[in-house]
Amino acid sequence: MDASSDSGAPQRRRLILLRHAKSAWPPDVDDHDRPLAERGRKAAPLIGAYIAHEMLLPDLVLVSTARRAQETWRLVAKSLSAPPPRRDVPELYAASAARMADIIANADPAIRTILLVGHNPGLEDFAQGLVGMGNSDARRRMSEKFSTGGLAVIAFEADSWKDISRGHGMLERFVTPRMLA
Repeated sequence: MDASSDSGAPQRRRLILLRHAKSAWPPDVDDHDRPLAERGRKAAPLIGAYIAHEMLLPDLVLVSTARRAQETWRLVAKSLSAPPPRRDVPELYAASAARMADIIANADPAIRTILLVGHNPGLEDFAQGLVGMGNSDARRRMSEKFSTGGLAVIAFEADSWKDISRGHGMLERFVTPRMLA
């Protein structure tokens, strides 16, 4: 048992929300199968390098099964020295904020940091609903637009993922590929 468990204080958890990078719109391709656009293929490695440099390494990655989300994660993971365990989650495709919350709530409490690769509008709604405090500039930018390739890092004091709740997250940072270019 670690010291934080002995004290009875809730443990710190971190949720990293990554919107897939910019996708292409080829004709006659189902939405689920849309690939990344050239801009997205350039942006995803920037986000990966940022995650690696800032040591925002997750314990688990949950990735939508949509092609653009899968491609985004593959390009991000190439920047990491040891890519973390990942799980493809079909329910993340077109998921609402409430569905994302359910998926996160079922995560193993031993996992401290989760990175979720998903889609708007659910991802933006989820992030906006969770954040109640934090970096004011990052909060303003995130509320204006959760752009493709956008990365929100939200911290919680909670004993398990079931304990995270609306309005209790602290937005540590929000970055976009454009900010990193």
